Amino acid sequence: MKILLAVLMFSFISCTSFKAQRVGSEQSDEKGLAITDNWMSKDTNIAVKAILKQIYSHKGYKKYIELKKEPKIFIAEVQNDTSEPYFPIKDLNDELLYELSQKGDFVLVDAAAREKLLEEITYQNDGMVDPKTVKMIGRQLGADFLIFGNVYMKPETRSGKTIKEYSVNLRVTDLEKGIEVIRTRKKVFKYSDQKAYSW
Repeated sequence: MKILLAVLMFSFISCTSFKAQRVGSEQSDEKGLAITDNWMSKDTNIAVKAILKQIYSHKGYKKYIELKKEPKIFIAEVQNDTSEPYFPIKDLNDELLYELSQKGDFVLVDAAAREKLLEEITYQNDGMVDPKTVKMIGRQLGADFLIFGNVYMKPETRSGKTIKEYSVNLRVTDLEKGIEVIRTRKKVFKYSDQKAYSW
C-alpha cells in the first residue's frame, strides 16, 4: 500500500511541472491576454501615451504654455473607481509622473514628495539642525495647475463572453482661476470568451 501511494505521489509530482522565462513587454502582453482580461501594464502605457498626446495637441494647453513657460503642475492621484480592488492604479500614477517628467515641459510638484518635504522642513526648523543650513518654510513653489482624474470600468457579459470598457479620465485645472483647462479621456476595451466545457 505504501509503495502504491509513493508511486501515485511521484506520478502526480512529475505531471505538474513549472517553467518560467523572461519575455519582452510585447510577448508578456500577449501571454497575459491568455490568462486574464484585467488591466495590464501594456494598457497603462497605451492610456498614458494617448492622454499626453491629447494634452499636447489641446488648444487650451497651447494657449497656457505660451503664457506660462515651464508651468508648475501639482499631480494629485488618479483614483480607482472600477469594481476591481486590485486595479494597478499606483502603476498608472507612476507612469503618468514618469512620462510627464520625460517630456521636460513642466515643473512637477508631486503630492507624496510634498508631504515628505514638509516633514523634513518642519524637522529642520525645530532647532535640531545647524541654523546656517536650515531650509526656510514658505519657499516651496506654488503650482499653476492641478492634474487629477479617475478610472472606471463597465463590464457587459453574455453566454461566457465579456467585454470590459475601461475609461481613464484626466482633468487639468488652473488653480488660481479655478477653471478647467483640459479634459482628456482614453478608453481601453478588453474582450474575453470563457468556453464552457462538459465532462
